[in-house]
Amino acid sequence: MMRTSLLKVVLKTALLLLYATKVSGFSPSSPCLTLGTTCRLSHQGPRGEVVSSSYSSSFMCGVSSRGRSSTTTQRSSQKETRDVGIENNVSLLEGLSKQVVELKRVLAREYATFFSPMETQYYAKDVSFTDPMTSLAGVQSYQNNVDMLASRTLLGKILFSDAGIVLHNISGGKVNPDGSIDDIVTRWTLRLTAKILPWKPTARFSGISVYKVGSSEGRVTVMEQIDYWDSINILPNSGGQYQRVDKGKAMSDFLNQLSPGGFVAQTAAPELPYQLLRRGDGYEVRRYPSFTGIKLPYKRRDEGFGSLGAFTKGMSPLSPALMDVQKDDISDKFMMWPLTFARPGEIEPPVPQEAIDKAGEGQWRTMKVVNVSSKVVAVREFSDASMEPVVRKADRELRELLQRDGLMPTRESEDLVRFAQYDAIFSMGKRRGEVWIDLANDGHPFD
Repeated sequence: MMRTSLLKVVLKTALLLLYATKVSGFSPSSPCLTLGTTCRLSHQGPRGEVVSSSYSSSFMCGVSSRGRSSTTTQRSSQKETRDVGIENNVSLLEGLSKQVVELKRVLAREYATFFSPMETQYYAKDVSFTDPMTSLAGVQSYQNNVDMLASRTLLGKILFSDAGIVLHNISGGKVNPDGSIDDIVTRWTLRLTAKILPWKPTARFSGISVYKVGSSEGRVTVMEQIDYWDSINILPNSGGQYQRVDKGKAMSDFLNQLSPGGFVAQTAAPELPYQLLRRGDGYEVRRYPSFTGIKLPYKRRDEGFGSLGAFTKGMSPLSPALMDVQKDDISDKFMMWPLTFARPGEIEPPVPQEAIDKAGEGQWRTMKVVNVSSKVVAVREFSDASMEPVVRKADRELRELLQRDGLMPTRESEDLVRFAQYDAIFSMGKRRGEVWIDLANDGHPFD
């Protein structure tokens, strides 16, 4: 009886194995099978109990290779599609980045030539232009406005002369993963002379241009330009952010620059040249080249002028005379006259040999030749006589203005008051005095 039951079990197991093989499409040579797999089959015994049988084989039982092959192929196809999409997106972003770099080069060329020519192919046909006084639409209107300022139109030749623009820096234009492009921002100074007026005043504006850039049909172009002036558009106590203002304020700012200056005191000497970086509200920011000066301690300003005048006879010194007064009112005061400056292409300014030979000797023993590095300086003008209360008040006001507009002085400048005098010491007329504060290298937005 036991033998008969055992025989039945073996037969049922064989039949089940055969059935499983046919259903699953199993083949001993199927590459999806794993060696040494144990298969377990269950069936009902002669008394209704569940009997399990197992065996080991060099292949896996009951696994289909056809389903796995189809799934693997589908996943591989999806991965290839995804990889191609990523490669295409990377290629697109790289192409946009190259076009943005080229656009920034174009803008730099246009500033250098005052838009002669204006490369209109880089501007959308419906480009819009807005500055504090003007709003225009269309690339032709944009170009006509630039040509008028540059005296390249009939009206421009009647109104203006000596127009020019200096580009200080250009930034922005980052291409984002979604293909959008950050604004491009230029920082500049513009000047033009109103020759239609008899006294031919020169108006100066400094500020930024914000270029809204877009990509259409595979080309990056300027869609919109918005200009802001440093003199009227800086939002107070915002760290130097800009805001739009009423056009009446812009017109007033322009007309004030065109008004006659009146009787001005005679300057003592040709002025040390500088580059205007900002014409702000109540102050200017300038970059001075490195220069050589002659410096001495003094007690009375007229005596200091007399001593430096005698020392520099025949050397052609420059203005202004620069005075340093320590805030403690105890330390020595110093006066310096610029002698020479570094011209474009020169690393250091030349030093007059006569000044080197004389300084520190005999009656000139308190005088010293000094080299002053190129620096960025904030300046506030005053027209009253350079008396101590006037100078210290102007210094306080300038520091407040710098804090308001997000500019930071050097630490060394906190210990002294520096003021400049341009006119001859006993001259008549409107005087020109200034307080100077050196700005830290990371305390201003100018490269």
